[in-house]
Amino acid sequence: MPTSVHPQAVPAESSSASSAPKRLNAWFAQHGVSDVECIFPDISGYPRGKLMPAASFLAGAELRICQAIPMQAVTGEYSYNPVFPDSDPDVRLLPEYATVALAPWASVPRAVAVHDCLELDGQLCSFAPRSILKKVLASYTAMGLTPVVAPEIEFYLTMANTDPSQPLQAPIVRGGRAEVGQSAFSLNMLNELAPFWNEFQNACQTLGIRTDTWIHEVGTTQYEINLLHGDAVAVADQAFLFKYAAREIALKHGLNAVFLAKPIADSSGSSMHLHISVVNEQGLNVFSQTDGGESPLFRQFIAGLQTFGPELMLMFAPNVNSYRRYVAGSQAPTNLQWGYDNRTTGLRIPASGPAARRVENRVSGADANPYLALAASLAAGLKGIEGKLAATEPVMGNGYHQAHNLPRSMHEALQKMEQSTFARSALSDDFVTGYCAVKALELEHFQREISAWERRYLLPQV
Repeated sequence: MPTSVHPQAVPAESSSASSAPKRLNAWFAQHGVSDVECIFPDISGYPRGKLMPAASFLAGAELRICQAIPMQAVTGEYSYNPVFPDSDPDVRLLPEYATVALAPWASVPRAVAVHDCLELDGQLCSFAPRSILKKVLASYTAMGLTPVVAPEIEFYLTMANTDPSQPLQAPIVRGGRAEVGQSAFSLNMLNELAPFWNEFQNACQTLGIRTDTWIHEVGTTQYEINLLHGDAVAVADQAFLFKYAAREIALKHGLNAVFLAKPIADSSGSSMHLHISVVNEQGLNVFSQTDGGESPLFRQFIAGLQTFGPELMLMFAPNVNSYRRYVAGSQAPTNLQWGYDNRTTGLRIPASGPAARRVENRVSGADANPYLALAASLAAGLKGIEGKLAATEPVMGNGYHQAHNLPRSMHEALQKMEQSTFARSALSDDFVTGYCAVKALELEHFQREISAWERRYLLPQV
């Protein structure tokens, strides 16, 4: 039975603000919806917002929040960089009515809706990740182009972790023991946590998240779920809701859904591979020519990612932990070389027919904000097309034999983005300044922490 606001559940109407309450009124009444989670992604991809009574939501009541909230650090702190006004003004939250669905984690009937952050003059807030993706997509629209994207999202399921100084542990499963590993693509191990998976799969359907395959990955209780390809903003919304739902449903089952890029030492990292193609106004893939061969735009797009990817690394790898994932031989990339069906390179070209020709960006981690990772990928690729840049020759063998040319630390990535004129022109100067200010704050906070490694080795010997 459909439980989300999609064509199967609600008669198709205009998505304008004036018509949306009319089409939602009967649906809210049918499901007994009492209130609505009005959410938006902050720069970490974490859901923030307000809980609003359903009646107020249906009436189109104005909803505001502090402009600084989209730029909240993971530590809960805020930057005092001058780019953020001292007055801390309001922004309006405007619902994307196509995302309205029942909140599958709620104990009482409740809806959830993804929102845009708008300045009071109606402009998109330049600090909000959803705005940044829309800004990049506007450049494609101006050229008569539309990106088509699909992410592959990896994550771990672990036991509850009440002491953050202790490592994460695999949960006890049906047989009474924890998984010990070596279970890649095992259906038995996928079934071990069936109560979670059954509820999570239903949650994805309820939220309108269009999933494809579900697999057990290489790591112990590590999994990957692929989302179906589609419009970049719609898919980013689904990835955002996917992570929110995974965490909430996992907690109901005494588990943690963990999206850290490298959550467990000596175990596989978690990625968010991004598959990207671009179509024209006729819906034809511009990476392919009419005879089925590669078009010049295909390699130009790759060249853009190769040229500008390092400057945008902080959007693919936004945290100090992110850089632990890039290890040679681990199927995580160490460079932005490219190759056909080659998983040792940062940019892989999957085997496909001309209509499905695409670039797979393997650099982005599971901890990346999906809106920002897509915005960075699309902005870099478009710049390659605009500048008619030339890609390197494809790698035919082991990409790990090529130089490690990705930034090796959050500090290095932060410096590259701060100094990038391209990032400032493609994403906005205010966003880059604000984003880097918050990431610098997080990095400074991390550097004040004394780690177990330091106590283990330095305390007795130095």
